[in-house]
Amino acid sequence: MSSGSDPLPVTSAGHHAITIMASATVLALLYFGREVLVPITLALILSLLIAPSIRGLRRIGLGHTTSVLIAVLALALFLMGLAGVIGSQVVHLARSLPQYEVTIHAKAQTLRAMTIGRMEAMQGEAGRVMSQFEDRDTGVPAAPANPQRGVAASTSVTPVEAHPVITDPITVITRILASIWVPLQTTGIVLVVLVFVLLEHESLRDRFIRLAGGTDLRATTTAINDAGERLSRFFVSQFSVNFGVGAVVWAGLALIGVPDAPLWATLTAVLRFVPYVGVWLAALLAMLLAAAVDPGWSLMLMTLGLYAVVETITAQLVEPQLYGHTTGLSPLAVVVAAIFWSWLWGPVGLIVSTPLTLCLVVAGRHVKALNLLDVLLGDTPALTMPQRLYQRALSGDADEIIAGARVFLKRKSFAAYCDAVLLPALQLARIDLAQGAISPEQQVKARGAIVRVLEAFGGETHQRSRWHRHTSVLDDTNLGRLLRQQREAVSGRWQGPLAVAPGSVVLCVGLGSSSDDLATEILARVLRDLSIDGRHLSIEDIEAFEAEPPPDATPGGVSMLYIVSATPSMEREHGDSVAIQMRRRFPEACIVAVLLPELLAMQEPVVVTSEVNLVANSFEEAAQQAIARFPGDTRSSHR
Repeated sequence: MSSGSDPLPVTSAGHHAITIMASATVLALLYFGREVLVPITLALILSLLIAPSIRGLRRIGLGHTTSVLIAVLALALFLMGLAGVIGSQVVHLARSLPQYEVTIHAKAQTLRAMTIGRMEAMQGEAGRVMSQFEDRDTGVPAAPANPQRGVAASTSVTPVEAHPVITDPITVITRILASIWVPLQTTGIVLVVLVFVLLEHESLRDRFIRLAGGTDLRATTTAINDAGERLSRFFVSQFSVNFGVGAVVWAGLALIGVPDAPLWATLTAVLRFVPYVGVWLAALLAMLLAAAVDPGWSLMLMTLGLYAVVETITAQLVEPQLYGHTTGLSPLAVVVAAIFWSWLWGPVGLIVSTPLTLCLVVAGRHVKALNLLDVLLGDTPALTMPQRLYQRALSGDADEIIAGARVFLKRKSFAAYCDAVLLPALQLARIDLAQGAISPEQQVKARGAIVRVLEAFGGETHQRSRWHRHTSVLDDTNLGRLLRQQREAVSGRWQGPLAVAPGSVVLCVGLGSSSDDLATEILARVLRDLSIDGRHLSIEDIEAFEAEPPPDATPGGVSMLYIVSATPSMEREHGDSVAIQMRRRFPEACIVAVLLPELLAMQEPVVVTSEVNLVANSFEEAAQQAIARFPGDTRSSHR
């Protein structure tokens, strides 16, 4: 037996080794091939940005080649204009800096006096006190300070090197071209690659489909379209928002009197492509100039306020309304991606980190082998809402479950929450419990958490304090019976007065199992949450009521009767017999069979006896039937 199981660890270790080697190879290619990969990546991203404009040009009758050339030319002119604005503003700023020298020096002295100066004064005072203590202990007078040291230091001569001033025009032009040659070279390569990418767009897409999954054209096409649409929508929206922010910042800075407003507005628009920190970097630079211009601090504070207001409105109102979570990335993934790609490709990697990571997430969403990327980087919840509730219940974290339920209940009803979240979570627990996968400690925690959640909703919050005085009842595995007993302890055996208006009571009866009892108790709480007098009784309670009817009971008080089954496929015959029995006892009542769906069972139609008037397949459907029978203007009298 042992020899047959030996290859498994070897195979697993070999698979992990191959994965590690492949990952290291990819990282090495990305790092050492960045000189080639960066222009190609920028060209591909820009192709997604200007693709809508090319489609618009083709709609008006222009050919494909003409549309591509016009769009690329417009992009090149835009980039040249942007570079010209930044260059001219930088030159103007450099010429204006000597005018602010006095203000900058005064501000620096003030800041130094407020920070370093105070620290030096505190250190000097502390040193003087410590010296006095040392002198008292040793009896040796303190050595006088050397008055000549400061003079010697101040009169020391510092050698100054003289550099010749370059006045040759050819030399100046050569140095300027040398400093801008690399950006110009990269821009030229990007534009050339961009033209060919756009011209060969259909051919490149077909080739990629053939390489990625030629045998499954549907899945590959879906993945490519998803990535292309997400990226294109994201870039067009972000481009519009960022340069709209730049225009607003330009107007605001010009209005409050900050010099070179076009420079800071352009930097704001460009740096805002850098996630989270870009806009505040531009704000810091603008604030430094405002502090240098204004002798006081008001201009700098107004600049900070302008950026804070504009960024808050944009991030909280404009972007969520415009494209929301278009990227599909979690906030942590955006930060980690920015660090990773900036480490690989420098500043360019920082700017393109979001779209590159989005491509990985889309690939993980459509390629099973890369699903780990979607789980780690995507904004899709890793666990469904029922799985989260079940996991928190196993941990005994009822407060987090209740907080999540309150968020859900802001949008939907308590019945919908029970159908979509609570019931599937309970079914997951039932499956694990049947398989013996839950430890006794986890069972106690889960029961306690579920009870607290049900106590928090359904009109039963007044019983919570009593629950905490009797935590030993968690040993009872029948939570439905436990919760019903808690209501009986407060409202009496019949869970309310028996002298009621005719036809105002709704009875909820389970078929006997612990799952049925819990589902029945949930339904009773759903009805009470709707101000309907729902009561959870067992078949034995109804038989005892008939044997000795209380004298104050109102005849005909029951209007509806729900027969609840959490496993309808297993309890079909028993449910029919209970329905016949209830029809004999309540001939005028509307009997509803609540057949809740099972998690792993095939959903087949269940035929019920003719004694049943209605059938409901969810808590919400059962609640709607009760609402239809009890209009809203009469429900207040049923509590």
